[in-house]
Amino acid sequence: MSETNSPLPRQVADAYVDDLIALDPVTGTYLGVPESSGRLPDYSPAGQEAFAELARTTLAKLAEAERRPGADSDVERRCGRLLRERLTAELAVHEAHEHLRAVGNMHTPGHSVRDIFTVMPAATEEDWAAIAERLRAVPGALAGYRESLQAGLDRKLFAAPRPTETFIGQLTEWIDPDGKGRGWYEEFAAAGPDALRAELDEAARAATATLVELRDWLREVYAPAIEGAPNVVGRERYARWSRYFNGTDLDLDEAYAYGWSEFHRILGEMKREAEKILPGAETPWVALAHLDEHGRHIEGVDEVRDWLQSLMDRAIADLDGTHFELAERVRKVESRIAPPGGAAAPYYTGPSEDFSRPGRTWLPTMGQTRFPVYDLVSTWYHEGVPGHHLQLAQWAHVAADLSRYQATVGIVSANAEGWALYAERLMDELGYLTDPEERLGYLDAQMMRAARVIVDIGMHLELEIPADSPFHPGERWTPELAQEFFGAHSSRPADFVESELTRYLTIPGQAIGYKLGERAWLLGRERAQQRHGAAFDLKSWHMAALSQGSLGLDDLVDELSAL
Repeated sequence: MSETNSPLPRQVADAYVDDLIALDPVTGTYLGVPESSGRLPDYSPAGQEAFAELARTTLAKLAEAERRPGADSDVERRCGRLLRERLTAELAVHEAHEHLRAVGNMHTPGHSVRDIFTVMPAATEEDWAAIAERLRAVPGALAGYRESLQAGLDRKLFAAPRPTETFIGQLTEWIDPDGKGRGWYEEFAAAGPDALRAELDEAARAATATLVELRDWLREVYAPAIEGAPNVVGRERYARWSRYFNGTDLDLDEAYAYGWSEFHRILGEMKREAEKILPGAETPWVALAHLDEHGRHIEGVDEVRDWLQSLMDRAIADLDGTHFELAERVRKVESRIAPPGGAAAPYYTGPSEDFSRPGRTWLPTMGQTRFPVYDLVSTWYHEGVPGHHLQLAQWAHVAADLSRYQATVGIVSANAEGWALYAERLMDELGYLTDPEERLGYLDAQMMRAARVIVDIGMHLELEIPADSPFHPGERWTPELAQEFFGAHSSRPADFVESELTRYLTIPGQAIGYKLGERAWLLGRERAQQRHGAAFDLKSWHMAALSQGSLGLDDLVDELSAL
């Protein structure tokens, strides 16, 4: 190919997305690609190696593209740097064989194979025919996943015992969610049309039978084999995962110290706010416990879904035209209730590329029907508007001006979670959290993110607890101490706290990106304000910042500062 016809970095990145979708139809469905709807990925060792080989060949093509005239423009440079950083980080994780021990309470192939059905179109008989086809693919996908876990056992690459136990419990719930003898897949398929009833039921029963086989193998073979393995990953593995989730090689000891400094700052604010709610309360969490019983709340699952929808609708109406400039299709976001049997934390799924499926927030109810308001308001500013939804939907909206890669699969967790935490703080700055209940709830959420930095790094690196800590000073972190600390400094119920700690053991290095990402967003805004002085326009800065696509924390502060 001549130099004039050779691709630039953005073209290389978008070709990578096409090739990735061919290997990973789950990603294709999230992006709204109809051709992906009947298939599932190959989670076997061979299938995982195919992903790695795609990354290697793409990096070679990128090296050539970056030598082409025009590759040094801002848009090409940003895309090329992101693609190189992401693929390099992904390869480092792959080459350490982390895919051979992917067991936990979220983000495993087992979760992906179930969760993808919740975002599939289900309006027509044709949609349900695709669902039936994908249901028939579940046994093969889970067999490949089990093959990878067996390869991990053979290499003595063990998952952590605690997340393994939790995952076995989740599989048991998926096998029979409500005690009626029908699995989650069968319950899901029951909504299909009568014309496909026999086909859907047969495929769903086979999918559930495969869950039973996987659960029994994990319980009877895998769990005994890994008994006594460490629950924490150590500094080397943690640094690798931290790079993957944050897009930068962090100074982990500095980040740990930052987490403690934020802990002390937020605790002081919480004490002042708690005094407004329950004067003389021994701790802010005593005041929050008071709110659990006596504060404002929403009764009913349908009612809380509708209330969260109205909260996001109101935020869009208030913020559009004042602090953001939103396209009509970005203004649509839906509130949903999460399917049972997952992790306890709320989450967001982005729109399809053509916006035929809107962005959605998901609330796990964990069997509850009564929902305190203080625990929801800032969380939905985080998950919905102006948090994840405005960023990820805006990326999809401007994908043609960036690259498909930057707007979708090139996402850096700490960038997105940092923006969402910045969004919570922004709503506080704009005066939306003046109600003492809601503001104490916001500060409690901020404290949770600071505590994540402390316990995630401290636990996995087995660091010492500082002398000025109010909690076990001088001792070294263990998962047990981490759970105790988190529970003592959070309003969340015990099952949520347990789910959170299992999450940190499952995906080390991810939970720290909220607070460290927020720090990057705030620093970038501060430097842009300093550069522009009185001419700084927050609305213009927000829209420019949200239209850059994904960036690792290596690049985020520099790019935000220059806007």
